[in-house]
Amino acid sequence: MPDTTEAGGVREVKSAARTVELLEVLAARGDRPARLQELADELGVPRSSMYALLQTLISRGWVRTDLTGSLYGIGIHALLTGTSYLDSDPRLRAVRPFLDEASEALGETIHMGRLDGRDVAYLATRESHEYLRTISRVGRRLPAHVGALGKALLAERPDEELPEGPYEALTPRTHTDRDTLLADLAEVRERGYAVDREEGVTGIVGFGFALRYDDPAQDAVSCSVPVARLTPEHEERIVAVMREIRAKMESTVPTGSGTAHWR
Repeated sequence: MPDTTEAGGVREVKSAARTVELLEVLAARGDRPARLQELADELGVPRSSMYALLQTLISRGWVRTDLTGSLYGIGIHALLTGTSYLDSDPRLRAVRPFLDEASEALGETIHMGRLDGRDVAYLATRESHEYLRTISRVGRRLPAHVGALGKALLAERPDEELPEGPYEALTPRTHTDRDTLLADLAEVRERGYAVDREEGVTGIVGFGFALRYDDPAQDAVSCSVPVARLTPEHEERIVAVMREIRAKMESTVPTGSGTAHWR
């Protein structure tokens, strides 16, 4: 019997789907390695099938195991593939100099992120020298409703696309219901940028700006600042500099028939 199922009118290969699901599970666990039975239970497959899949991926570098062969984690080839994604993206290459410019002008942490389903994936980060944020790194994912990057991108879309709540809370200030988030997004559209006042990380305020070289925007750039350093004057300067940086990015990103438009 063919190893396929129907998915959106296209025949999905079950073994390929299972492989991707396994890698996603391992990646989501971060520094918490998984045992064979845990993975078999989570993906709903027989233990023997899971073992065979793990051994195949270990031999190809996509999964790693400990010396006892009982713990499993994401392998180095996942990193190499992710790095290739970053290196091959013309939009990211084009905006990198402006991330540096914003970082130098403001002395704060600058992020670029891309909407991926209901999350935002961080593609680039320029850390402030004034403070350390160990959670801000390339490859990090956050629910779109909790941060300035995500809210800037959600505001570019019709309200009807926003899923029903309740939403996950990362801090006491996170929007957890649809009505309050919709009200916030209306303010984002009127203001022209998003503000995250300790909604994603306690003690941090973020200012997010959608990059409208796609329609609707898929990418956004943000500036993150510790609450203790955010004066009204500094906030005004951040918004002014980030507006300039956004305009430069939007005018520089390559367009035209020579550029692939990924979906």
